[in-house]
Amino acid sequence: MNKKRIAALLSVVMVLAMILSACGGSTPAPTTAAPTTTAGAETTTVGEPELDRSQYFITVATGPTSGLYYPIGGAFSSVFQNKLGYKSSAQSTGASGENINLILTGGAELAIAMSDAVAQAYDAFGAFEGKAPATDLRAITGLYPNYVQLVTTEASGITKFEDLKGKKVGIGAPNSGVELNARMMYEAHNMTYEDSTVDYLNYGEAIDQMKNGMVDAVFVTSGIPNATIMELGTTNKIVLVPIEGEGLANLTAKYPFFVPEVIAADVYGTASDTNTVTVRNIMMVNSSLPDDVVYDLTKGIFENIGDIQASHATAQQHITLENSHIGVDIPFHPGAIKYFEEKGIN
Repeated sequence: MNKKRIAALLSVVMVLAMILSACGGSTPAPTTAAPTTTAGAETTTVGEPELDRSQYFITVATGPTSGLYYPIGGAFSSVFQNKLGYKSSAQSTGASGENINLILTGGAELAIAMSDAVAQAYDAFGAFEGKAPATDLRAITGLYPNYVQLVTTEASGITKFEDLKGKKVGIGAPNSGVELNARMMYEAHNMTYEDSTVDYLNYGEAIDQMKNGMVDAVFVTSGIPNATIMELGTTNKIVLVPIEGEGLANLTAKYPFFVPEVIAADVYGTASDTNTVTVRNIMMVNSSLPDDVVYDLTKGIFENIGDIQASHATAQQHITLENSHIGVDIPFHPGAIKYFEEKGIN
């Protein structure tokens, strides 16, 4: 065999050896990377990324610091921030009327309001006559009943609603839930604001004025007992003016969201039980808030309901999963509906 043929044969052998060496190695790892999630989300390697709570700031619109909305709304915010991991704060406001506007304009993600004010906004009647129906309002849950408390003192001589004629009356901040209630109460008793000297003060400010003799009666729509009224009772003999008789009949006939109720004498140490009406509070959101966020918030509320109930005796008594639909007359948000259906609530 000549040298050229030997060299060629050796070259073929070397190439075959290289090929066999490559084929005999370990199988290379796949080059396709496992799916990853968006930065900052709770990461998983399979399926869709979970909700990134850090991307949302949840403002809870409440009410004046003197009322129940503020501590109860604050408890909701605390759950969202400390238990769920959202950025959140509770905002003091003028209550229902302002809170409705905050939800509609994006100034807050959640807000507490009385169901009568929400019903008027949703269907554009009463205080919202002539405005566009607020059909973007959605409910997360019903909360607790507000009692209409027409407060005065024994020194005023006021014992019935008609005695407000010619008196100085605190009717609540303009378009607040308290003020809307006051307006409907006057109407039901065939009276108007012109029959009294009315002052658009929130009830905390109005009761302070009452102590100084500058206001004769004050509308307070809140849970009971109300701390501001109780404080008034330390220096004055409290009188609650009843809502009853023809005025009550007129009121409930036109506005069926009012429910007759009684404030027991021992709540404020009054001379007797007092007939009045209640209207439910609700927690609302805008329909545009994503379904997964509302589902997560709703679930977080009821999985930490003890934290919210601890904010006030009224919350302890009334804010429960079982009561979540009482007094709610607007549609629930789909995210809330999903949670309730998981719990067997239609």
